Amino acid sequence: MVRPTDVLTCYFTRRRLGALLDGALATDDARGAERHVTRCARCQHELDELRRIKVLVAEAVAAVPEPDWTGFWPGVVRGIQDSRDQAPVVVARPARRMWPQWAMGGAAVAGLALALVLWQGGRGPVPAEASVVVNSAETENPGGTVMVYSSPERDIAVVWVFDTD
Repeated sequence: MVRPTDVLTCYFTRRRLGALLDGALATDDARGAERHVTRCARCQHELDELRRIKVLVAEAVAAVPEPDWTGFWPGVVRGIQDSRDQAPVVVARPARRMWPQWAMGGAAVAGLALALVLWQGGRGPVPAEASVVVNSAETENPGGTVMVYSSPERDIAVVWVFDTD
């Protein structure tokens, strides 16, 4: 029989396998993850696959040749000199000014927004019904937490058990 704590421990451990493989976990977390991996075939398989992928990536990175940078700085200098030699581009502005039309449009939008706020101002906030009730409970395990999610009608409840190991 699979216990809920086993499923959650497996889930949390699989999320940490990459960090475990890279040596980025804290000592206690690494020990807990290693302990779980020795007992769980599924997590052991996942860790083996990550090791295989890490080796493949390392081989692919090692096979990439070093880029040739000999023409880089001469190209930068040539681009700067070419931009100095070109005549500046003059952009013609339109003769017609649009400022009065923009001002009238902005005033109309502001008036519409104000009317909408005043029209909606008489209504109060709509009370929302609680769709999920969350309770917590104490466990005998000092590192464990139990959370119970249930609907207001109490026709279904979901129990989550968290453990630090």
